[in-house]
Amino acid sequence: MILGNNGQRRSIAWRWALAIPVVVVLLAVPAFAGAYWTQLLTYGLIFAVAALGFNLLLGYTGLLSFGHSAYLGVGAYSVAFMVRYWHVSSMELYILGGVAATAIVSALFGVVCVRYTRIFFAILTLALSQVLWTVAYKFFWITGGTDGLRVPYSDLSLLGGLIHFAGDDTYNKFIHSYYYYVLVIFCACVVLMWLIVHSPFGKTLQAIRDNETRARFLGVQILQYRWLAFLVSGIFTGLAGVLWVPLNGLTTPDILYWPQSGKIVFFTVLGGFRNFSGPIIGAVVYNFLEAWVVGFTQYWQFALGVILIVLVLFVPGGLVGTLLRVLTKTTTSMQTKPKALT
Repeated sequence: MILGNNGQRRSIAWRWALAIPVVVVLLAVPAFAGAYWTQLLTYGLIFAVAALGFNLLLGYTGLLSFGHSAYLGVGAYSVAFMVRYWHVSSMELYILGGVAATAIVSALFGVVCVRYTRIFFAILTLALSQVLWTVAYKFFWITGGTDGLRVPYSDLSLLGGLIHFAGDDTYNKFIHSYYYYVLVIFCACVVLMWLIVHSPFGKTLQAIRDNETRARFLGVQILQYRWLAFLVSGIFTGLAGVLWVPLNGLTTPDILYWPQSGKIVFFTVLGGFRNFSGPIIGAVVYNFLEAWVVGFTQYWQFALGVILIVLVLFVPGGLVGTLLRVLTKTTTSMQTKPKALT
């Protein structure tokens, strides 16, 4: 047991040590990449935050949601409403308002959804998200309908008003400053989610996922834990929606539509939902992959669908899971290989 604990500690220390050069590379990106590539990576980091929240349900609780676009959209529309009707310009207030609104919606939806599992849970989450999409689409005099609500970056302020983007030729300044702002929040979310999934709460969620009957016999309050996981998952995704709006500049009902939920599922499966870092890698890779496919062919939805089918059939562990499996086999074969006689 002691050896096992020591091995686990070494594994965790190795992973955090590996994260340091990754953060250094991310910090250096704006210095070497143009505004376009920096913007794409910013989108990737934002959706990685959403993927972290989504994977708390799928990977650690065993619940597949097809309705996470609801929380992405609630966060986005919270910012749009604050800009349109209250003329708020502080990004920090956007985050507070968006997270609060998403927490309320997630809490209410969670009460309904966590009573079910498997396909029933998936369909129910999808149905509830489409209710919000219909509201945003039909109440166009409030939400702007298909025209949407603009959130111009020129009116945005960061760090309590210390950084502004008013005036001409400020696009590059906004892209670089906002990238670092998102990067800090992304790193904080990664650390926070790591602590959550490795806490007693996270271990209990995994126990429920692996054997719900045994967990219930041990006295675990199944519905309460699922509801808390649902709430945390929705808050992370809502935060991603808040961060997405200033970069996109416009909020429309499309952010609430079911393809957005499919996107979140896509890049989580792409990276590998059985690994903590899988959804993060998947979100970043997906954004660059989508940009490349859209520029390559007008049938980009078909191409992405084919890629997803190939992943499910031939790479079920995702990019990270497959890479770890190959590294494990390589290491094992090297350790078991007989030494040559000297």
